[in-house]
Amino acid sequence: MTHRNLSSRQRYEQSPLLRGKSGLPEKEVESDNPQRQVSRQRSLLELYRELYRLLARHRGMLLGSLVLLSLAMAMKMIVPLTMKLAIDTILLRQSVPVWIPPWVPIPSDPKGQLVALFGMVLMFATLGIGLSLLSRWWITLVSKRTHIKVSRQAFEHASRLPLHRINQLKAGGMTSILRDDVNGIGELVMNLVYIPWRASMQLLIGLVALILVDWRLLVCSLILVPTVFFSHRLWSLRLRPIYREIRGERQHLSAKTTEIFGGVRIVRAFGRQRSEVLRFVQSIHFLTRLELLGWRWGRSLELLWEFALPLSSGLLMLYGGLRVLDGYLSPGELMMFLVYLVMLLEPIALLSNSFTQVQGLLAGFDRVLDLLAEPREAALNAGGVKLSKNDVRGGIRLDRVSFQYPNSTAVVLKEISLDVKPGEMIALVGQSGSGKTTLCNLIARFYDPSQGTIQLDQRDLGSIDIDNYRQLLGIVEQDVFLFDGTIAENIAYARRNATPHEIEQAAKVAHCAEFIESFPDRYDTMIGERGIQMSGGQRQRLAIARAVLADARILIMDEATSNLDSESEKWIQLSLDDVLKGRTSFVIAHRLSTVRHADRILVMDGGRIVEIGNHETLLAKGGRYQEMVALQSLHD
Repeated sequence: MTHRNLSSRQRYEQSPLLRGKSGLPEKEVESDNPQRQVSRQRSLLELYRELYRLLARHRGMLLGSLVLLSLAMAMKMIVPLTMKLAIDTILLRQSVPVWIPPWVPIPSDPKGQLVALFGMVLMFATLGIGLSLLSRWWITLVSKRTHIKVSRQAFEHASRLPLHRINQLKAGGMTSILRDDVNGIGELVMNLVYIPWRASMQLLIGLVALILVDWRLLVCSLILVPTVFFSHRLWSLRLRPIYREIRGERQHLSAKTTEIFGGVRIVRAFGRQRSEVLRFVQSIHFLTRLELLGWRWGRSLELLWEFALPLSSGLLMLYGGLRVLDGYLSPGELMMFLVYLVMLLEPIALLSNSFTQVQGLLAGFDRVLDLLAEPREAALNAGGVKLSKNDVRGGIRLDRVSFQYPNSTAVVLKEISLDVKPGEMIALVGQSGSGKTTLCNLIARFYDPSQGTIQLDQRDLGSIDIDNYRQLLGIVEQDVFLFDGTIAENIAYARRNATPHEIEQAAKVAHCAEFIESFPDRYDTMIGERGIQMSGGQRQRLAIARAVLADARILIMDEATSNLDSESEKWIQLSLDDVLKGRTSFVIAHRLSTVRHADRILVMDGGRIVEIGNHETLLAKGGRYQEMVALQSLHD
C-alpha cells in the first residue's frame, strides 16, 4: 500500500520514528524514495568536522571572535568578586584580601573605597560590553559569509547533478533544500560554535570560582553530568532523526505544491481541485503529527533540565548557607557564591532552551551535506580539452552506442552506429519511445553512453570539457522553457553579451520580429513565468531565435516546429535553411514534410536505426518510412 493510499494517521503510525527507531542508519544506504537516495545520519563530531571545513577561509576571524568573547566573559565574571569586597572589606571592615597587591592604591575612607569599587565595576563592565559587541560583529560576518559560500556551493552542485537525479528531486524539492536547509547553516555557526563557546567559558569560569570559594561546591554540580549525557543521547537518537524527517516531508510537500500549480490548467480541466486539496491537507496533517512528535521529545528534554537545574541550584544554596552558619564562609563569600551560581546555571539553561532549534538546524545541515555528497554529472571531467568554435567542423561519429537510464534495466538505445559529416542535416523520425530524443540527449551530453563511444571531429566527447562542448550547441525542445523576464533577455540567454542589433537579427531569422514589434514595449516586454503571456507558437519561435543567437556548430531541434501554424512553419523553414548551412543539425520531427529536405533521415524503432537514407530513397524503398508518409498524408 503506497503513501498515496494511506491516511496521515496510518502513515504516522507506520513511521519507524514512532517506534523509537532513528529511521536512518549510521552508514550510507540506498533509499526506496528517489528524493532521498543518499541518506545517512552523521554524528555530532562529523557535523562539527564538516562545519570546520566549511569555515576554512574564516577561521582567523572566528578564532578572533572567540578570543574576544572569552575576554568579555572574563570581564563579566570579575563583577561578583567586587560584591565580596564591598561586603567583607568595606561594610564589615575585614582586612584587605591577601591576593590584592600592596601597590594597588586603596582609599582609607570607606566611602572612597565604595566609589573606587564602583569605578572598577563600571570600567570592567564597559570593557566587557565593547569586547562582546566586537566579538558578535565578527561572528555575524563569519555566519553570513559562510551562508553565502554554502549557498553558492549547493546551488552550483545541484545544477551539476545528473538530469535523472534533478528530475527525481523535483523543482520544489530542490528549492526547499536550497532555501530552508542552506539558510540555516549561517544560524548553525552561531548556535553550534558561538553560543556553546560562550556557555562553556562562562561555565568553566563559574566552576573555577566555586572551587576557589569551596571545592566541595563542585561536587553538588556533578548532578548535571548524567543529565548532559542523557541529553546528548536523546539529541542523536530521537530528536535529530525526527527533524530530518520533518524537513524531508517539507521538501516533498514543496515539490508537490510546485507541481500542482505548474499544471493548474490540467487540474482545473479535469476538475481535480478537491482531490488535490485533500492530498495537500493529508500531507499537512502528517507533517503536523511529526512536528508534534518532535515537540513532545523536545519538551521532555526541556522538562529534564527544568528539574535538574533547580535541584542542582537548591543543593548548592543549601550547602553554601550551612557553611556560612558554621562560620566557614563569610557573608561576602556567600553573596559571591550565589551570583556565581546564577552565572553557572545561566549557560546551561541557555543551551537547554536552544536544543530543539539546534536539532532542526543540524538536520538541515545533514541534508545539505547529503546534497553535496551526490555524484555530479558523469560528463564532468577535470582537465578536459577546450575547443574553439572556429576550429570545430561538426563531424559526429557514434560507434556501437547503447544506453539505459540510471536505475533502469531497459535498454533504450541498442548498438547505434552513425557517421555524420560536418554540416549534414540528420532527421530522426519514428514512433514515440523509439529513442529519438534519447539519442539527441547523448549527443548533447546530458547523459553518457552505457556502451560505445561518441566522437566530435574524431575526438571522444569524454575528453572534451563539458561546459565548453555545450557552448558549441544550440537546442530547441518541444517543451519550450522561457524564463520570467523580457523578450530580449530570453533570446540573449544563449549569449549574454549579445548586442540589441544581434538580438533583433536572431528574431528576424526565427520569424518572430513581427509579433514582437506589435507589443508596446517591443523587446522589453515581460513574458511572465515560463512565457505564459505568449502563445505556443510564439514561445517556440523565441526558442528558435535563442538557438540562432547561440551561433552553434551543432543544432538539435526536438519537434521545433510542432507548435507552429502552417503559415509560420513555412516562414520558419525558409529562415532555417540559411541557419542550418554549414552547421551539423539533428532534427526530430513528427511532421515528415518538415524533414523531406534533410541530407539523411533515420527511421528509429525500438532503440535501433531500422532505415536510413534521404526522402526519395526511403520512399522508393517502400519500407517503414514510406508507410509513415502514407499514413500522415491520409490524415492530412
